[in-house]
Amino acid sequence: MNEKDIHATHIDIVSETKQHKAKNNKKDRKNNDLLRDNLVSNNNSSLINVDNMKSYNKKKDKSYINKLKEDSNINTLSSMYKDISFQKNGVSNSIQKNIYIDSPLSIHQLSEKIFIPEAQIITYLFLQGISVTINEIIDKSIIKQVALNYNVNILDKPISTNTESSIPTHASYNTNVNKEKRAPIITILGHVDHGKTTLLDSILKTNLVNQEEGGITQTISGHEIKWLYDSKLHKLVFLDTPGHEAFTSMRARGAKVTDIVLLVVAADDGLKPQTIEAIQYIKKINILCIVVINKVDKNSANIGKVREELMEYNIVDKDLGGDTFITEVSALTGFNINMLLSNICLLSKLQNFTAGSNDIARGTILESYLDKKRGIISHMIVQNGTLKIGDIVISGKTYGKVKKIVDFANKNIKQAGPSSIINCLCFSSLPQAGSPFYVVSNGKEARMSINTMSDQSDFLDTNLKLLNNRKFIDHNYKIKYLNLVIKSDTQGSLEAITYSFAKIEQKKVQLNIITASTNSISSTDIDLCISTNSLIIGFNISVTPQILTIIKQHSLNLQLFTVIYDLLDYVRNCMLDLVEPEYEKQLIGSAKVQTIFEINQGFVAGCIVNQGIVKKKSHIAVLRNNNIVYEGILTSLKRLKNDVDEIIAPHECGIMCEYNSWEQSDIIKVYDLISKDKTLS
Repeated sequence: MNEKDIHATHIDIVSETKQHKAKNNKKDRKNNDLLRDNLVSNNNSSLINVDNMKSYNKKKDKSYINKLKEDSNINTLSSMYKDISFQKNGVSNSIQKNIYIDSPLSIHQLSEKIFIPEAQIITYLFLQGISVTINEIIDKSIIKQVALNYNVNILDKPISTNTESSIPTHASYNTNVNKEKRAPIITILGHVDHGKTTLLDSILKTNLVNQEEGGITQTISGHEIKWLYDSKLHKLVFLDTPGHEAFTSMRARGAKVTDIVLLVVAADDGLKPQTIEAIQYIKKINILCIVVINKVDKNSANIGKVREELMEYNIVDKDLGGDTFITEVSALTGFNINMLLSNICLLSKLQNFTAGSNDIARGTILESYLDKKRGIISHMIVQNGTLKIGDIVISGKTYGKVKKIVDFANKNIKQAGPSSIINCLCFSSLPQAGSPFYVVSNGKEARMSINTMSDQSDFLDTNLKLLNNRKFIDHNYKIKYLNLVIKSDTQGSLEAITYSFAKIEQKKVQLNIITASTNSISSTDIDLCISTNSLIIGFNISVTPQILTIIKQHSLNLQLFTVIYDLLDYVRNCMLDLVEPEYEKQLIGSAKVQTIFEINQGFVAGCIVNQGIVKKKSHIAVLRNNNIVYEGILTSLKRLKNDVDEIIAPHECGIMCEYNSWEQSDIIKVYDLISKDKTLS
């Protein structure tokens, strides 16, 4: 590569942070190919001259900086260059020292996170004996190795930040100047078992907790109530989200469409991982928040500690001069629930949420699934405009005509206005959960819109790529594979399952997802299982008697679950069953070879036990001049002419094993093999 190419490459890298990202990615891939060609160009010499590369980098950095200084019209680009910091002398001095990564990434994704060009990362890994391409997925162990080389620290927990984003809370859907007041959309977020659904029970006067499998929320659900505040009835719309770690994308969808977040924190437990995750969402997209300290009726409640932990994230009560409502409640007893609802109404009144009911209907798909009797059902929220029977709705790469609208109370309605949570029968294929929807004039316009859209991989596809295309550091360990066919009730459940699978350590056993889809098990799924020897995992689905009969005929392994904890535990145990047993050697004795004699079965080492005990079937190591010449199992042990199971010091014995090259004065070390607990790491 000449100096001109180097300058062009660097300008491409800096430009990635601005516009024309797709064009620059194409250039990067071309440069990667050039680098790989250069690396393998001379088979008789070393792959690359590291000293030359160091001086080369130093030279190109200096010339590039001079070029930036000479150009007075790119001050913004110059300041950006300081932030990015190109590789110098083989080590990066990036300003971003700490980043949080919780799952495997592609080379391209890692490059964006640590601000190092893909070509440099690929080159570094090639020199470490790991061959990868720009879109290949690498495991966290490799990510940490790359980060260490470029002076970047990988954090196990998200970075606490007090900085609020300038991103506006809501996208502007309004096209009609005549806006009207609408109900606020309130999303309940928080860690698992902190009482989110119990709080919603207390607000709605229902008993949702006892209706949930395993006592935990596993899907996103919507509810509406009316509350009397300031002598007026106020409509309030609530979204209940799962708190389990697996349902990250589902919580993100809830935060994306919300006006006000109720952040639930248990007074006896404090801030936990999903609480911190919710705070990150709140800060990132600048959502209004009311902190609900729940379970204040418990003897172990420590409200002061919870408030101190919240202050670490710049969440301070309005009563103490902050800008956040913090309400102490007991969802179980109903304590302060009225105050909480009044605070919600007050905050809604101050913000004056509006929408245009005569505008084109727009909103978000919260969830979607296939009902065998009714067809594709979309759980959606209308954020602006009014959705009517007969409207043509488009979402992503699918569209359809609205045939049926069912409200939160399971009643058929003809139209749904702003801030309405509905189930809608309209799409011809499953829309992507989390994607926006909007109404168009006719089917022709819908088809034209779909044709102009670029194909984008969804969250589920990304998770499957993370699972099925990982690279690991340990080349010596023979990786085993567990093939899975996954069937689930909804897209959200599939996302949660694959997300959790991607976080399981897979150095020894790798999960291989053959297929993952919604709805019941079909004959096609059965054929896939037979041809790939796969385990069938079903989550919240029913299986027809005909399919059960076929499964029994072919002796297939079908496991059905209704609680995600149980599903994940079962898969982990299946992976552990595939792990080869490992043992720890514990020295129990030693013997010294005095003489060697031959019998029909082979050679016998006549020994004296000089330490501890020698046992039959023990693991032995034969040492000669302090070097191990054999390791194996002691197959025969005799005392005089009698077979014995063990000999203690200082007695003589005869030892036989599969080793026959004994010599006088060989030392035999005898070990018990203690089985280690199996692990996936």
